[in-house]
Amino acid sequence: MKQLKQYIDTSRQRFIDELVDYLRFPSVSAQSAHKKDMTDCARWLADHTKSLGLKSRVYRTAGHPIVTAATPRTRNSTKPHFLVYGHYDVQPPEPLELWDSPPFEPTLRGGNLYARGASDNKGQHFAHLKAVEAYLKTGTELPCDLTFVVEGEEEVGGEALVKFLKQNKCDLKCDGVVVSDTGMPDLKHPALTYALRGVAALEVRLDGPDRDLHSGIYGGSVKNPGMALSQLLGGMIDNNGRITVPGFYDDVAKLTAYERRQLARVPYSEAKYKKLLGVKSLFGEKGFTANEQRGARPTFEINGLTSGYQGEGSKTIVPCSASAKITMRLVPNQDAAKILRLVACHLKALCPPTMRMTVDLGHVADPYVVSPTGPLAKAALDSLKAAFGHNPVLLREGGSIPIVEHFARILKVDTYLLGLALPDDNLHSPNEKIDLEAFTRGIWMSANLWTNLAKA
Repeated sequence: MKQLKQYIDTSRQRFIDELVDYLRFPSVSAQSAHKKDMTDCARWLADHTKSLGLKSRVYRTAGHPIVTAATPRTRNSTKPHFLVYGHYDVQPPEPLELWDSPPFEPTLRGGNLYARGASDNKGQHFAHLKAVEAYLKTGTELPCDLTFVVEGEEEVGGEALVKFLKQNKCDLKCDGVVVSDTGMPDLKHPALTYALRGVAALEVRLDGPDRDLHSGIYGGSVKNPGMALSQLLGGMIDNNGRITVPGFYDDVAKLTAYERRQLARVPYSEAKYKKLLGVKSLFGEKGFTANEQRGARPTFEINGLTSGYQGEGSKTIVPCSASAKITMRLVPNQDAAKILRLVACHLKALCPPTMRMTVDLGHVADPYVVSPTGPLAKAALDSLKAAFGHNPVLLREGGSIPIVEHFARILKVDTYLLGLALPDDNLHSPNEKIDLEAFTRGIWMSANLWTNLAKA
């Protein structure tokens, strides 16, 4: 391991320079204008991994390409095999005027590298590639066989990778998956994320009169759809922060005493948290801490609310319709499809008799959980401690990574989430960055990880 550490330390600046090259690609999967950039980025990644000694391939899909890169291995290898997942596509950079430097001109400031995709997710999976490079370039035998799978549609919820996994599940048979696409509280609290919330989306619409009405002539004699929908949605959560849909909590797995102790180890300051969010006070389900509320409890959120005139100035109308986009974050053992049905039925039951309601069901992803005390989880925790010099914490992530559930269903393996992002890395926001100490320590964490996983 000494030789590996020396290689990583002496190559640090080159690693950063190569990451800069990777980040320059405006690989925005959501925008058709960047289709060629997506292909160019995938090709660059494949060529780069080939230069490290990996067997690389670019797979065409109906959408954006998938890149695989495998370590050299013998035909009858008995080494454990692990997948490393990442995505090279990034979020749209808009609004551009809020960036302090251009989003695709990576800029170093104060120990951070600023660029779209720096943390989400190019920098994080690139750290694993650099660890493998250290093994291959120093002639150190890798104790595991590894296959990198890097997709180009994570930010648009594409189905290409799911189809790819089904078509190639024999070749991708493995002992587990490693993903760095989450975060940690700070450099003194590296983290293993052992649970992810799922998601269920829908859109609800209320239609009243067959056209917008003059509010002076007709107002007071008809139900206002905007008011009706606001009242309906306002009753979906009570004063204690509990969702009022019958049966919503029936399958929720109770937090164990061990889990609550572990979550209590996560550093938290209410004052700093409120400052980070720009709010005067917090609100959440009573009986749970803020860390539990945002990672281990289900939610009901209005993502968008529309009714009536939205232009400049006023327009005195009773709008003919109102609509809302809604998502629920779900926790183990909730079933996303079941929750959608429950919520849709509850909304329809509350529909005012003066209105017509339409409920359109959207995308779903089930929650995910892996044992935080198993041998592979312990190997991951040991690797984090070796790299960061501090005892790691266990996290339940409030967001969703739908592909993790597909790894479990299709490949029948657990996923271990070892995030390198910090809370102020501005994922999906202007001025996204990666902390370069987190990036460098992440490389050393990955180098330790393969040895520890092989022993486990």
